[in-house]
Amino acid sequence: MKLKILTIELKRTLAVIVCMATVSVAMSFIIRPPAGHLTVSFAHYVGDSVLHLDSVSYKNELGQAFTVTKFKYYIGNIRFKKASGGIVAFDEYYLVDEEEEKTKKINIDIPAGEYTGLDFIVGVDSLHNCSGVQSGALDPVNAMFWAWNTGYIFLKLEGRSPASKSPGNMFEYHIGGYKQPANCIRHISLNFTQPVSIENATGRELSIKVNAAEVLRTPAAIDFTTLSSVTDFHNAATIADNYADMFSVKDTR
Repeated sequence: MKLKILTIELKRTLAVIVCMATVSVAMSFIIRPPAGHLTVSFAHYVGDSVLHLDSVSYKNELGQAFTVTKFKYYIGNIRFKKASGGIVAFDEYYLVDEEEEKTKKINIDIPAGEYTGLDFIVGVDSLHNCSGVQSGALDPVNAMFWAWNTGYIFLKLEGRSPASKSPGNMFEYHIGGYKQPANCIRHISLNFTQPVSIENATGRELSIKVNAAEVLRTPAAIDFTTLSSVTDFHNAATIADNYADMFSVKDTR
């Protein structure tokens, strides 16, 4: 009797092993969704003029002349909108810096299909703000981290204007903060003029125009004579509301 029971148990064990082996082999042959390659490039402008650091003079909404010496910002939590519904999400953060040409192109492997737009945030979410020192784009070595309040600077725009009363006629806007009432994270949603088709093993490029002039205008026109520096929560949300609409789709190819 005991031998018969042992034989039955052995058969069951062998059956389970065979079943698991079969599933394992089957899973090794699962065809994963094919992926294409997408480059998202950021083209910096001031109005309709290409942004050039230190050398070209521009004018703000009040007619005040200015030059730009620094322009950099964080984007993250990119979500591509599928034509069939749903999203494809990427949780990485990227620091886009006018001084570093390579940072103005983001290379992404994305499932093949048709996409109608993308969403992302300007800034760094609360989780990453509270996670201490990090690496990559969020490494403090990038000079985008406030040591005094252990938080990230979301955007920097610096330059000079004859209208500024700060030393050296400088202006500086260092915008950050994720807590109300000075939450400066802004959600950006862009729609393509027509669906963008991503095919397996092929490359496409999406060019986004970034108008730095928007940091200084609508809904609030910035006057260099009265507001040449924002480096904490005072007036930060005002600047954040301005840069919320500085992005637009330039072209796809």
